Amino acid sequence: MKKLDMIYEGKAKKVFKTDDDQKYIVDYKDDATAFNGVKKGTIVGKGVVNNKMSATMFLMLEEKGIKTHFLELLSDRESLVRAVQILPIEVIVRNLVAGSFAKRMGLEEGTEIKETILEFCYKNDELGDPLINDYHIYALDLASREQLEKIKTDTFKINEIMKGYFMNKGIRLVDFKLEFGLYNGEVILADEISPDTCRLWDIETNKKLDKDRFRKDLGQVEETYQEVLKRIQG
Repeated sequence: MKKLDMIYEGKAKKVFKTDDDQKYIVDYKDDATAFNGVKKGTIVGKGVVNNKMSATMFLMLEEKGIKTHFLELLSDRESLVRAVQILPIEVIVRNLVAGSFAKRMGLEEGTEIKETILEFCYKNDELGDPLINDYHIYALDLASREQLEKIKTDTFKINEIMKGYFMNKGIRLVDFKLEFGLYNGEVILADEISPDTCRLWDIETNKKLDKDRFRKDLGQVEETYQEVLKRIQG
């Protein structure tokens, strides 16, 4: 597979064309950002961890019937993926109160909630990824009703699968972000699943095992990312 021109560079990844127009190469970076890019830094080895963990998670989800963009791990930092057209919607799943939700609602982190919360954000860095709902999505033509229903159905299924998966690794899945894309007209899971996109706490100690260690200057950032990957890979 020949790597061609870069078509996109985000906060955590670069995406390249290949000599097959149905496939892209994703290159994971060590760059770290928080608070919509206000805080910037580097987490050494993060790209390797996120690439390998995403590969593991996507393969596991594929086995459970979730179609993803992942095709093949190419190297420590690179993966071959299906050439999806990313929908401009961030899908957020909350199993416990944490992060921005705790601040918005005036609740303490770790507070139990009666049922899982599903939120949507408009994927737009300049606007700070504002919260939106179904009506915004339809009115702005960000996705069709059928596409959004598919996203919702898959997201709740993914949540149940991942909660059990992480529990077996001694990790509580507090909340996480997903992105979906269109591949030949079909809605499939894309982006990544990593300590960058998931809020993960140790079941026994509630130690934060995710990017909150960078956001909140908790220290042991690189070591924690490596610990998560080690647990995931068994």
